[in-house]
Amino acid sequence: MSGAETAVRVLVVEDGAGLRRGIVTALRERSLEVVEESDGARALARLRAPDEAVFDVVVTDLRLPGADGIALLRAARERDADTAVLVMTAHGSVETAVEAMRRGAFDFLQKPFDLEQLEARIARAIEHGRLRREVSELRAERASGVGADRIIGSSLALTRALDLARRAAPVRSTVLVTGETGTGKELVAGLVHQASPRAKRPFVKVNCAALPETLLESELFGHERGAFTGADRLRIGRFEQANGGTLLLDEVGDLSPATQVRLLRVLQEQEFHRLGGREPIRTDVRILAATHRELERDVAAGRFREDLYFRLHVIRIHLPPLRERVEDLLALAEHFLARSCRELGRSGVGFTTAARERILSHAWPGNVRELRNAVERALLLADGDRVDARHFGIPDASARPGGVAPGASLDLEETERALVMEALRRTGHVQKEAARLLGVSRRKLNYMIQKLAITHPSWRRNRGSDPAPPSVA
Repeated sequence: MSGAETAVRVLVVEDGAGLRRGIVTALRERSLEVVEESDGARALARLRAPDEAVFDVVVTDLRLPGADGIALLRAARERDADTAVLVMTAHGSVETAVEAMRRGAFDFLQKPFDLEQLEARIARAIEHGRLRREVSELRAERASGVGADRIIGSSLALTRALDLARRAAPVRSTVLVTGETGTGKELVAGLVHQASPRAKRPFVKVNCAALPETLLESELFGHERGAFTGADRLRIGRFEQANGGTLLLDEVGDLSPATQVRLLRVLQEQEFHRLGGREPIRTDVRILAATHRELERDVAAGRFREDLYFRLHVIRIHLPPLRERVEDLLALAEHFLARSCRELGRSGVGFTTAARERILSHAWPGNVRELRNAVERALLLADGDRVDARHFGIPDASARPGGVAPGASLDLEETERALVMEALRRTGHVQKEAARLLGVSRRKLNYMIQKLAITHPSWRRNRGSDPAPPSVA
């Protein structure tokens, strides 16, 4: 315990004057705010007084005049469930102390005890209370949709999508979230779960495109020991993990035909079998699905089952690409800049007018994900308190031959070249440092330099210390 904990309030209730003074003195030396009482009835009245501030910790004897320690325990926890109560008990009263633990006491000490022992228990109780408060705050933050990953934007297209997500949240219907890669489909699925009656239950995600068919079925449905070679233990699948909560099937359009059949059966019957299992397992899971594919075309082409499509397509939320949310671009960029500054311990950094114009002129084919990465990279390249257009490594659309209208796609190789050249310029063409600045391996940068035919005289002069790749220029 340190001086940083001066706001912590402790109530000490002990009818033995010597022990009470010793406890109070020791705790005040630790910069804690200590209130003392020798009578149980007066302590009880203090705990119930509406104008009395809440105590973080209550240290009480079990046997007291006026009211016993169990009554104080009950009153303290009725006032604030986060108040930690430590009970002190004489030899022969351990059973009563155990009963106090059952009723919610944080810990107990048997007399006689060392004051250092009591201080250690109180420090642990304070830390426990702090963690409980943090968890409560995080849950409240998640429920309100406020946080580092909150959805930013006020464009009409996004507002309509979010409004539909909130309307869909209270019902159990399956929701299909569609949109290009990087538009925030997982965030919207999280919003649906957080605003639903299942918010306190698990929110489980699985990327259907990330695993081959055999592994994906085990991931979704689990398997019994011995179900296949290498299955040396029972595995609980995502459907069981999400029981009572929500399961997000990300990139559901990439499911194989066989897995589509199994998924359809689960949606219809609300039960499934583990791989190698004989007994059906009932499940209570709300399904959210997300895809960047146009499932209607896949259905027409025979790549996706029509009956599964209609099972998933009860409520559809389509997320617009960033090029259709131009009015949200600067707000998103400012959000990502502020977040990156916090992570890097920088402050007072902003965009120049040229940087804002460059943000507005780019098509952002990678959508929000591309914008976020571009802002993070630009901040790393910016030395001072201003991020300029050149730090983005995005060619100026107006400077290209014939001009390029905002919203048109740009040449990826040009963007890559500009970024590599800027990193090399910033590091004096030392490839090792440029690779670190770009967040890539030296081998990757070497490959990029060769591919883009970039060369520099210093690489030939200093071939011994920083050998250049074979020149293709």
